Amino acid sequence: MINFPDLVTIPLAAWIDAAMSWLLRNMDGFFEVIGFIILQVVLGFEGLFLFVPWFIWIPLIGLAGWKLVGRWRTGLMFMIMLFLIGAFGYWEMAMLTLSLVIASVFFSLLIGIPFGILMARNDRAESILKPILDGMQTMPSFVYLIPALMFFGMGKVPAMFATIIYAVPPVIRLTNVGIRTVDVEAVEASKAFGATSRQVLFDVQLPLAKPSIMVGINQTTMMALAMVVIGSMIGARGLGMEVLLAINRIEVGRGFEAGMTIVFLAIIIDRITYSFSERNKKDLR
Repeated sequence: MINFPDLVTIPLAAWIDAAMSWLLRNMDGFFEVIGFIILQVVLGFEGLFLFVPWFIWIPLIGLAGWKLVGRWRTGLMFMIMLFLIGAFGYWEMAMLTLSLVIASVFFSLLIGIPFGILMARNDRAESILKPILDGMQTMPSFVYLIPALMFFGMGKVPAMFATIIYAVPPVIRLTNVGIRTVDVEAVEASKAFGATSRQVLFDVQLPLAKPSIMVGINQTTMMALAMVVIGSMIGARGLGMEVLLAINRIEVGRGFEAGMTIVFLAIIIDRITYSFSERNKKDLR
């Protein structure tokens, strides 16, 4: 009586495996096209980040920190962090990781913002998508590596695919919340002046929801950085690979250097993306 009855069994794993097998048999061409597009975008960002030399990137990021965050000390801190990344010997690895993060965020925004708008303008879509987003955010991130490997094999593309799935929910949620919390009076006033539904969305709701959307982009970017590191387990080159090698070889110093490099990148990305949301809040006051 204490044990759960063996007769009551739901073969969910078998159903999922069957669905995956069907997709691999019938949608192989589709996944090849998706993989090709993802790879070209990643390679484009890699080419850009590796083409521009370090002595140009460092002052550029320092200037961005000063102008965007509004403090010269922040810009100086960014420059010191980037210099330390180069001094650790991880400049190229950092650029490879950054290119994966930026490409992941690019695709996450292409998917996330339209879905966020759909949720904000359709209550039924919100009720359907909310539990799906809950599952995407609470599912262990390692699980996403399994279908990514099945669809795309080893390398950058499956790491990107898993990263996009893991990182897209925040921008969807916060786009939805931002649009739904726009002042009703502003929307009604625009409609009273004859604005169409499209004009209300693009001229009223999205501009007023921009601070919330920018916070969503910030959170998506940070989650993408975390997932890209895990993606090294399926062949994505970058800082995650260095951490993985350090674990396998029990090299504490190597792991600490690679970990500090990831922390430096996370701080720089977080401060820059967060500054956009703060600036938008000030512009709306």
